[in-house]
Amino acid sequence: MKAVQARVTGRVQGVSFRWYTQEQARGLGVTGWVRNEPDGSVLVHAEGEDDAVDALVAWCRTGPSMARVTDVAVRDAEGSGATSFETQY
Repeated sequence: MKAVQARVTGRVQGVSFRWYTQEQARGLGVTGWVRNEPDGSVLVHAEGEDDAVDALVAWCRTGPSMARVTDVAVRDAEGSGATSFETQY
């Protein structure tokens, strides 16, 4: 099991990035959350099998078609024991 936080920067707010991230995560069986940050970035907390978390982070590097991702900064995180993947507001 793996837990990471990924800060996604670029044009990632106002382009349904959170919704698509949630759908990708659920499809991969990843738990955690995604939220917009005041600085314009999106923060993703992802937990699950190593390959699934890696696949979600890889997807975040491109995001949905309207997004323009410039960077994804990933760091290890503590597992929260989340049982689903949700959008935080």
